[in-house]
Amino acid sequence: MAAGLPRSKARRAAVQALYQSLVNNEAPQKDALDFVTAEYADKIDSQYFTTLIEGTIKHQEAIDAELAQAVDRDLNAVDPVEISVLRMATFEFMQLPEIPYRVVLNEAVELAKSFGGEQGHKYVNGVLDKIGASLRPHEHQAARAARSRK
Repeated sequence: MAAGLPRSKARRAAVQALYQSLVNNEAPQKDALDFVTAEYADKIDSQYFTTLIEGTIKHQEAIDAELAQAVDRDLNAVDPVEISVLRMATFEFMQLPEIPYRVVLNEAVELAKSFGGEQGHKYVNGVLDKIGASLRPHEHQAARAARSRK
């Protein structure tokens, strides 16, 4: 993840806010940005943060339906960090086609490495690979082809 980029910071903050709301069993607060981004509040794309939070919450039913087809267990059994990352990335796949497939995937894997368990990033990568194949088949195939040429 390009740690210095405003959108990367927005994703990082959004995952923190989504995680916090999940473990506290409450909706993310509008002022969540202040809480989770104190150390880099002036370097974040706050509009993108809001888009991620509001969009992930608004579309959670559709996101969870998509995820349920790609995960190997009940969504409630997925680690809270991993499900927060997966929901946000799935929202980006579904609703923000201008964000390239590889960017969504790479950023999600990096977030899982930063916040998740030791092997969580591998799980996130595998699930998002399935979701990407379903939601963005052309970009997914292009990414696979690029990997096989290396």
